Amino acid sequence: MKREDIVRKLTSRKLWMSIASFISMLMVFYGSTESEAAQVAALVMAGATVIGYVLSEGLADSGGSVIEGEPIIEPTPDTNEETK
Repeated sequence: MKREDIVRKLTSRKLWMSIASFISMLMVFYGSTESEAAQVAALVMAGATVIGYVLSEGLADSGGSVIEGEPIIEPTPDTNEETK
């Protein structure tokens, strides 16, 4: 599995919503109130936001991220210069 695949999975909102839902349902099952479960789910989602931000910024800083569909513009030599 490539690094980009792992980052994509860890920044997936569906993954973190599933984890938050699972934890909150477990808490309700074991006797916690729905209010407590909702607070824990909110903490999980806040943590997921931080993880997603850190991973995406790290990937962008390392130069490994490319925006799909964006053309790569390379400088062309200036043709107006006089040749000697």
